[in-house]
Amino acid sequence: MSAAPTIFWFRADLRLTDNPALTAALEQGSVLPVFIWDETPPIRPLGGAARWWLDKSLRALAADLAVRGAPLILRRGPALGVLEDLIAETGAQEVFWNRLYDPASIARDSELKARLTQAGVRCRSYNASLLIEPWEVATQTGGPFRVFSAFWRAAEPRVACSDGLAAPAALRPPEKTPASDPIDAWSLHPEHPDWSGGFGEWTPGESGAAKRLQTFLDEALFEYSGGRDRPDRAWTSKLSPHLHFGEIGPRQVWRAVQARALTGASLKSSATFLKELGWREFNHHLLFHYPRTPSDNLDARFDAFPWRESSTDLKLWQRGKTGYPIIDAGMRELWRTGWMHNRVRMIVASFLIKDLLIDWRLGEAWFWDTLVDADIANNVAGWQWTAGSGADAAPYFRVFNPVLQGERFDPEGDYVRRWVPELSRLPASAIHAPWRSDSLVLSDAGVRLGVTYPYPLVDHAQARDRALKLYKELP
Repeated sequence: MSAAPTIFWFRADLRLTDNPALTAALEQGSVLPVFIWDETPPIRPLGGAARWWLDKSLRALAADLAVRGAPLILRRGPALGVLEDLIAETGAQEVFWNRLYDPASIARDSELKARLTQAGVRCRSYNASLLIEPWEVATQTGGPFRVFSAFWRAAEPRVACSDGLAAPAALRPPEKTPASDPIDAWSLHPEHPDWSGGFGEWTPGESGAAKRLQTFLDEALFEYSGGRDRPDRAWTSKLSPHLHFGEIGPRQVWRAVQARALTGASLKSSATFLKELGWREFNHHLLFHYPRTPSDNLDARFDAFPWRESSTDLKLWQRGKTGYPIIDAGMRELWRTGWMHNRVRMIVASFLIKDLLIDWRLGEAWFWDTLVDADIANNVAGWQWTAGSGADAAPYFRVFNPVLQGERFDPEGDYVRRWVPELSRLPASAIHAPWRSDSLVLSDAGVRLGVTYPYPLVDHAQARDRALKLYKELP
């Protein structure tokens, strides 16, 4: 046992259960739990919705630690400098953490580890956020995968989820506790205005993550395989923000879902859901091996694509005023709740990229700012997939028709009615393309096109033809 405390550095692992670095740190003796808010370039600053989540998650974590006898120390600034200060203040000679996989964090952590090791400080890192390390699977030629199906065939057999690590019953804090920033001083919660009024369905924190998982297992897993594409139904897990912030680990989710795979139907849904965890792994695999993808097309041919510059069209898309109800419903759900159904994410992304010909990077930046689950690996991979510029990308000729998508996946119009209330009185037969309805139907529903609801921003058929022509001209 060490007389000086071991610093445990919380990052994207804001939980006590199944936290390998924390468990290892506790074996050394007294522990100083620390969270460092480091946005030093090139670390990407958090978006507004993620800042809201971080505020609540840190408060929940601090309460969980306090019950176990230890404070959570909050410090803001470059991580190396903060850790050096804490080492000087406490005499700590060990720093433990769980790994991050984005390129900026990898570069920072590598330098930090080298500097601290040179100064005689022992540094240990662990995996708490992935089922498989990005370097643990490779193609037959030794390179990274660029096709999901091949990746998952190689990766899934390597997933080993033994019994998880229990949360500690108590923590032994250091004899002297260093000063901590008050979390209110970080101003993570929005003010003037507070736009988070619609975020009330979320419960950030480890207990909130556990409850979200239990609700999914009890109420939605059975329907997942057949219903996960239905935004009008609560048949997805909504675990993505909890996974991103590490309030629950993927191994915990994997074990829980496998345990429910008892009947033929639930077995199918469980397999489908676990494959989605595999897609998350694939996205991190891509980011690790292709670290420039947050800013650069993975397929360099797309560097020559003639994107349109239209701040007006971009703003109408952001505000949910495109005139396509399924698009507008998704964008308004995003703004109000910080989340959007995955099927709708694909539809709105396709519309921005292929109907409006606006650079995927502008859409990715908006999602980064407005999603509570904004994750650089998942966000970038999804947008590049839709654009056709990424790995395992959607073929260039796949252009989602927003009317047909709405009719197929929101057949009664319930999703649109919830988020676009000015169309709520339209019948299901008209709600996804109100401009095609006769004047009597619109009048009875109180809809005045161009007044209470906009005409379509573009003609989809013409926009599709325009996009296909440009895509075919790529070198």
